Amino acid sequence: MSEPVEPAAASRPHERTPGALELSAAAEVFGLLSDPTRLHLVWLLTRGESDVTALTEACGAARPAVSQHLAKLRLAGLVQSRKDGRRVVYAMPDGHLKRLVVEAISRADHEVSGEPWHD
Repeated sequence: MSEPVEPAAASRPHERTPGALELSAAAEVFGLLSDPTRLHLVWLLTRGESDVTALTEACGAARPAVSQHLAKLRLAGLVQSRKDGRRVVYAMPDGHLKRLVVEAISRADHEVSGEPWHD
């Protein structure tokens, strides 16, 4: 039985060598995630949508700071918001960003806990 033939790497999405625009866009995402409060908010949103009150309670930051961080994330397109009555509910529908954040936190957990690295 023969092995399946894979298409050339250049024709598969997301597997080509990134250009200047992709690198710049990725660096912008990392820049936004470099703030611990913003990273915490995004991590909370990987677990499901939430409003400002719940996010404020969960991350322990002041409500005005949480609102400002969420506004930056929303303007950058990393989170989305919708009105639910008087509440504004935030969500992170981007699976790539969810996996990136979960992996970054998982890596940090290994670093902090001393657990061995793995694939």
